[in-house]
Amino acid sequence: MATAAPELLTVPEVMVLLRLGRSTVYGLIRSRRLVSITIGRARRIPADAIREFIQYEIEEAA
Repeated sequence: MATAAPELLTVPEVMVLLRLGRSTVYGLIRSRRLVSITIGRARRIPADAIREFIQYEIEEAA
């Protein structure tokens, strides 16, 4: 049985996916270039936000 990809990612998971450091990921969140939500004290990034961020960066680079 295959497991589905998580809908909400932790900052360390995003760091691995984007191959960026912790401070860079938090900087993207602070600048609102990367959407995130807070649940209690936990910061989570929707998987869709990662895809949108990558697409935006690709379009800006073109």
